[in-house]
Amino acid sequence: MIHPTALVSPKAKLGENVTIGPYCVIGDDVELGDGCTLHSHVVIEGTSTIGRDNEFFPFAAIGGRTQDLKYAGEPTALIIGDRNVFRENTTIHRGTFDHTPTRIGNDNLFLCYSHVAHECQLGDHIILSNNGTLAGHVTVEDHAIVSGLAAVHQFCRIGCHAMIGGCSRIVQDIAPYTVVEGNPATTRALNQVGLQRRGFTPEDLGALKKAYKKLFLKKDGNLAIALSSLKADTPANNPHVKHLIAFIEGSQRGLTR
Repeated sequence: MIHPTALVSPKAKLGENVTIGPYCVIGDDVELGDGCTLHSHVVIEGTSTIGRDNEFFPFAAIGGRTQDLKYAGEPTALIIGDRNVFRENTTIHRGTFDHTPTRIGNDNLFLCYSHVAHECQLGDHIILSNNGTLAGHVTVEDHAIVSGLAAVHQFCRIGCHAMIGGCSRIVQDIAPYTVVEGNPATTRALNQVGLQRRGFTPEDLGALKKAYKKLFLKKDGNLAIALSSLKADTPANNPHVKHLIAFIEGSQRGLTR
């Protein structure tokens, strides 16, 4: 199902039941998995390996060259999983270096004009809303939501089940399970509604609430002391609290509080 106006390189590898609409351009080193749909005017270039059942809307630009000025022209890569949706004018860039591809997992939704820069590492079930932008080397864990017009600085990490409010400026890591908003961004609450919708048990929610109170209600307190107290407390036995602790302890840029 290739429209006659589409330009598809004979070197590109297409799976079964792929639909390529009018005026799409597919480059030499592109691999499209089974069941992918390109509606129209989609450009996919570079060494881009794309899984099955992904959907690309008009003017999405996928696998473009990194904007990093350190790029020296070597082959670099983009790896995309399955069942992702890329809405109009989404841009996803390849890595800057041959050994550090940009990676996107499964079942993610990228809304209009959203941007994923070089070397970003994205998990599954993420929503990047309209004009949400990720700078280079950003890591986003599963089920995170980046609202419209939010901008994330290089090398920041966004924890699982976190929600970033619209127009926020993110310059430090975002803890898992939290709601963050503002310019500069501040952690506002536990993402309780989102966690309930995803089936977290009352026991899990109770443990995370206790952890949140220790870590975030006293924003002027010492984070290291709060972490030490939390690790000695009962909620630290909960797997979600353990993930929260490990995420904070692994922070290089500091934590948004």
